[in-house]
Amino acid sequence: MAKTAVTEQATAAAYAGLEPEQLIRMYRLMYLSRRTDDREILLKRQQKIFFQVSGAGHEALLVAAGMALKPGYDWFYPYYRDRALSLTLGHTVEEQLLQSVGAAADPSSGGRQMPSHWSNPRLNIVSSSSSVTTQCLQAVGCAEAGRYLASHPAAAGQREGDYSAFKATHFHGDEVVYVSLGEGATSEGEFWEAMSSASTLRLPVLFVVEDNGYAISVPVDVNTPGGNISRLVANFPNFYFAEVDGTDPVESYAAFTQAVKHCRSGAGPAFVHGHVIRQYSHSFSDDEGLYRSDAERKREAALDPLPKLQMRLLRDGILDPTAINRLEQEVDEEVRSAADRVLRAPLPEVSSIKRHVYSEDLDPTSEALARPAVKTPEAQERTMADLINGCLKDEMQRDPRMVIFGQDVADTSHDQELREGLVKGKGGVFKLTAGLQREFGPDRVYNARLAEADIVGRAIGMATRGLKPVVEIQFFDYIWPAMHQLRNELSLLRWRSNGSYSAPVVVRVAIGGYLTGGSIYHSQCGESLFTHTPGVRVIFPSNALDANGLLRTAIRCDDPVLFFEHKRLYRETFGRAAYPGPEFAIPFGKANILRKGNDITLITYGAVVPRALRAAQQASSELGVEVELIDLRTLNPYDWEAIATSVQKTGRVIIAHEDMLSWGYGAEIAARIADELFDYLDAPVKRVAAMDTFVAYQPILEDAILPQPEDLYRAIAELRKY
Repeated sequence: MAKTAVTEQATAAAYAGLEPEQLIRMYRLMYLSRRTDDREILLKRQQKIFFQVSGAGHEALLVAAGMALKPGYDWFYPYYRDRALSLTLGHTVEEQLLQSVGAAADPSSGGRQMPSHWSNPRLNIVSSSSSVTTQCLQAVGCAEAGRYLASHPAAAGQREGDYSAFKATHFHGDEVVYVSLGEGATSEGEFWEAMSSASTLRLPVLFVVEDNGYAISVPVDVNTPGGNISRLVANFPNFYFAEVDGTDPVESYAAFTQAVKHCRSGAGPAFVHGHVIRQYSHSFSDDEGLYRSDAERKREAALDPLPKLQMRLLRDGILDPTAINRLEQEVDEEVRSAADRVLRAPLPEVSSIKRHVYSEDLDPTSEALARPAVKTPEAQERTMADLINGCLKDEMQRDPRMVIFGQDVADTSHDQELREGLVKGKGGVFKLTAGLQREFGPDRVYNARLAEADIVGRAIGMATRGLKPVVEIQFFDYIWPAMHQLRNELSLLRWRSNGSYSAPVVVRVAIGGYLTGGSIYHSQCGESLFTHTPGVRVIFPSNALDANGLLRTAIRCDDPVLFFEHKRLYRETFGRAAYPGPEFAIPFGKANILRKGNDITLITYGAVVPRALRAAQQASSELGVEVELIDLRTLNPYDWEAIATSVQKTGRVIIAHEDMLSWGYGAEIAARIADELFDYLDAPVKRVAAMDTFVAYQPILEDAILPQPEDLYRAIAELRKY
């Protein structure tokens, strides 16, 4: 419609500087989002799709956010109600509906994720998870990575032979990272951890809380103390805060433009709390009529942002009824034709299921990765702790993308005091990162807050952007707060995004007992919980040389790696070795045959290795039994070929590990041996492991609980009788 100058001036004042064309675009996107929701609901009723979760009622807030930000420039961690945001950024209706039907061409996941789990590398929309708030910590890490790359642009370079060859980076000095969640999700601890880190580090993260009053059936006054999240977070420093009517796109846009300006300026993060409505039930599987009164639902329906904006456009002469009808008809046809096309789209092939569980670009089991040890002037034998530190130092020198953080890993959090010689520096509880901050600086080696989920979640966000975070969990016993990030995010990102995103993080973990006084909370093993997790590599060396070579492969790997370091072995006399040079590397999945034998195969790893070696030597001298001792070194992948070759030769097998016997790592190997090598067995497969309990403080109890050399010797003696 033609407009007079007077009308345009009045419109600009009333609409926070938005031009008429922008207002029309707002309405079109809001209507497009609503009609896409409605089409999905229809398809669900027709049993042509399998799940539906609606963004109806959130459209005004989200279109405003999308228009205030830059797709492909800024970064986005949306949640499942952010349909309107994704459309505003450049997703098409067809792309969204391809996910609804689970089509092979679904650009978000290739049919692996349920609808409304957005992902698009072209737009910098990072693959969404169903786990609420996990995205918040990853958004913080994403912002950290952007800042790091902007100040270390040379780190963006790619090298042949490691993960960086497949991880191109792009960044801008003033980029903003958007992350959203519902008001119910603010109860999760990871939300508060993310807010704390963003505040302390003054990161350009825009937190958006879409408050529709209900976390499924739990109202906000029950979920949130005082019923208002803005009042709870108001004292976080460095933030821009805004609380808005999220059903008003103009008020929302005004808040978002100020929030984005605050973030881009480097002043810190922003927090926009939008009060929206949930036009439909939580999902198609939910019936809100069971817990919300008709009167309440009618009151909320009157706040629907679509008719509210339509009336304003009509009132101010921006659109007339004919133009609105024409616009809506065009959108209806766009949605209908998109739905027709996606219903004919090919479905994923069953053969594609295992694609992208791990990297297809770099195989860490390849012999091409092997690099021999070389003689260096440092001929003195070193401990496992020394050679881990040496590997970290070598790789930090080689790879400018690598950063190290965790609890207490820095020499000090006050770098000035370190440079002035006022403090010596810590470098980790076990001193494995000692001196690294001094050499590489506090922007590459630094302390994290005491929050394990924060450490891993931020590392995922960094690695998604192309950095190589090598983070430390101080004790395996305290890894559990990070389990959500490890199991539902780190291991899954590549597969759920159908290869569009990945996070090849290295998580170093001090593990194990045999400590004399470690007790319950400093002696746990539980590696089978992680070998049971597809998508992550699990490494468990037993000596200094293996630790050095396997850690180097882990750092250069294109997959996420859990690197278990046994605390008892850090400074043991057993397994010491000379520094092997800066390129020494051991491929994953290659066991080490520590002792040749023809009578019994003994399979183990970690701190049980030296104990098994003692038992094997005793059996040889006292029983005349020659045990073939296999140190697996890596648990996922593991060297089945070495196991099979040995079992076919000996016909008798013992599998030993420090973790509890029941449902332990050895059970899987025993089952596979029984399944595939039964004809070669001359005796039942035997397991030796810890009692099905926890590790006690008193050494007499600890020794009884954990497998000892005499336990292994008895197993050898019993097995030779068959």
